Amino acid sequence: MSHNAVPSHDGGDLTELDRRHLARCVELACEALDAGDEPFGSVLVDAVGSVRFEDRNHVVESGDRTQHPEFAIARWAAEHMTPDERRDAVVYTSGEHCPMCSAAHAWVGLGRIVFASSTDQLVGWLADWGVPGGPVAPYPITEIAPFVPVTGPAPEFADEIKQLHARLHGVNVD
Repeated sequence: MSHNAVPSHDGGDLTELDRRHLARCVELACEALDAGDEPFGSVLVDAVGSVRFEDRNHVVESGDRTQHPEFAIARWAAEHMTPDERRDAVVYTSGEHCPMCSAAHAWVGLGRIVFASSTDQLVGWLADWGVPGGPVAPYPITEIAPFVPVTGPAPEFADEIKQLHARLHGVNVD
């Protein structure tokens, strides 16, 4: 894949393995929400397809707004993987990386990112529900880390992820 890859907005580049790892990310997002946190989950997979690390959001329980799973993956990878292993790894996530996590991903030298829902989708849902945005501009990965190959969103996960965020914000979207 080219270093200047543009995200696929139809999920057409996803493999069955990608979909399986994204499904796990959605499970982790559900776990986060059930624990009273924001619904985000991520998985780090090495070049041979082994899950090396997974996490979910911990921002509410920790009181630290930087406790995103994608950021935790970047820190873990920097400590436990060689630069070549990081470059060949894939990060799967329920929601597209925020700017902080995109930068951490790029600085650590991780490979491809595959996301189930996009920043644009989340921003749109929140706007439709009258939920104010966060304190950081919602830039897509490609604006922050233009040389990281990305794939997403995956349309088959949109409704489930939208429901998780609706539940977080007490919105009925039936």
